[in-house]
Amino acid sequence: FNLQKDCPKGLLSKDKLMEVYSDLFRQGNPEMFCDHVFRTFDHDNSGHIDFKEFMLAISVTSARDPKEKLNWAFTMYDKNKDGTIEKSEMVEIITAIYEMLGCTDSQEPPEKRTESIFHKMDVNNDGVLSKEEFITGCLDDDDLRQMLTVDAICPP
Repeated sequence: FNLQKDCPKGLLSKDKLMEVYSDLFRQGNPEMFCDHVFRTFDHDNSGHIDFKEFMLAISVTSARDPKEKLNWAFTMYDKNKDGTIEKSEMVEIITAIYEMLGCTDSQEPPEKRTESIFHKMDVNNDGVLSKEEFITGCLDDDDLRQMLTVDAICPP
């Protein structure tokens, strides 16, 4: 991927991002996950990721601070932007991750994995994950953090 050649106007389209993800994850179908990533970084909903948004994406995905990655991951999971992650939102993202990675049917189903995650993280048992519950839960459990953040997709 050559930013200057592939995006001469400095705008990254969803189709171009999809090409990049398709090259990285040849064994699966990254389309659903790419949609979520694109939505998360296209802050102004312009239909393109501009240079500033792109640099933010690079910064977040290459950050060494786990909290920075977790804040980004929370934003991606909180699809309706209400400040919480609902089970349906998590199922959708986990399904997208499974498809991208080419996971087989032998994997734990996304719904079951979501239930397990909520059992560990939803400390006040209100049926949704706050940002604090999500970040604390991930920081306290390396396996959850790696599965739910860009660590699973973009290792540090």
